Amino acid sequence: MGGAFVAAAILARLGSRIGLPTIPLFILAGIMLGPHTPGYVLIEDAHDLEMLTALGLVLLLFYLGLEFNVDDLKAGGKKMVAAGTMYLVLNVGAGLAFGFALGWGTAEAFVLAGVLGISSSAIVTKILVDLGRIGNPESKPILGIIVVDDIFLAMYLAALQPVISGAENSGEMLWQMAKAFGFLLVLALAARYGRRIVGRLFAINDDELLVISFLGAAVLVSGIAERFGVADAIAAFMVGFMLGNTGSGERIRKLVHPLRDAFAAIFFFGFGVSIDPGDLPSVIWPVLIAVLVTLTVNLASGLFTARLYSFGPRATANVATTLVARGEFALILATMAAAAGLDARLSPFIAGYVLILAVVSPLVAGRSHWVARLLPKERKKENEPQAAIAAEELPDPALSER
Repeated sequence: MGGAFVAAAILARLGSRIGLPTIPLFILAGIMLGPHTPGYVLIEDAHDLEMLTALGLVLLLFYLGLEFNVDDLKAGGKKMVAAGTMYLVLNVGAGLAFGFALGWGTAEAFVLAGVLGISSSAIVTKILVDLGRIGNPESKPILGIIVVDDIFLAMYLAALQPVISGAENSGEMLWQMAKAFGFLLVLALAARYGRRIVGRLFAINDDELLVISFLGAAVLVSGIAERFGVADAIAAFMVGFMLGNTGSGERIRKLVHPLRDAFAAIFFFGFGVSIDPGDLPSVIWPVLIAVLVTLTVNLASGLFTARLYSFGPRATANVATTLVARGEFALILATMAAAAGLDARLSPFIAGYVLILAVVSPLVAGRSHWVARLLPKERKKENEPQAAIAAEELPDPALSER
């Protein structure tokens, strides 16, 4: 475990110097030090890290739930919902069509729909911060699309679990799906109507006791969810959502941050250990086609968002290129697919797809002005401020006559 932390940290520090995100580097560290590559083998079996990677997954989704706020969705209004919905329709739809076209199976197609359809909130946020665009007008709809993605993710995981778990017939599948959504509903009602009670339970002044309390709640509820046949990731998200809306929500966000980062690194590292690079050549063409599909569909959704918000080509290019990244959600789906015994090609496919896009996305986002040159000219609304400034700079005709 110590070696995994150190190896991931060293590689991530080297990568940060050239502007690469940490997620693909953690995966790469796992591949390099796993049993499937030559040289020193740090971890012989990925299952040795199983409990730690499970904790990393729980903390990732728990933090995502903490960050999610219904008020943000309401504040964004109809435009944000429309932009997020169109993004999902285009990307998830393209992912599902791509999955069926590959012919790996129905359950595999639904996994690929989520892999290709959901952007990485961690990488997207980091790109916005690193490029100094967090305050740009187009960043608001970008973050709004991520919020809609998060809502969809919780629902999608609940619906996907029965599909990939190998239900024997449609009745059993519907029963498992009903249990998953019922569990979600109970947690949502607790978050909505039990806020005062939950708030009192977690109104703890001592940081040590607060950490133990929220960590225990997240892991325990996730474990109970698994007993009900519900993905632990869904439960962790809902517990985070519940606690994020209490008076202690802001403190919990700060306290869980280092825990999330540490164990998420082990989650990505453990995923890398399970990947055999020898399997990547067999899926390289599907990976490259999927990358091309993602770039194309993101451009289409960026154009829709730009039209909705009356953005010009530069802002349009920023929206289209920033949301290209795929990361933690794709790997969560890969973990679920592996546990369910789906097609063995899914793991190397998802690993290659995530590695390429996680590296390409910050590079493409940083050069979005190249994409902007290929788009239609600026719209009137974006030109209005420039026109106003130009008008102010022109001399007053009456003044010229004098």
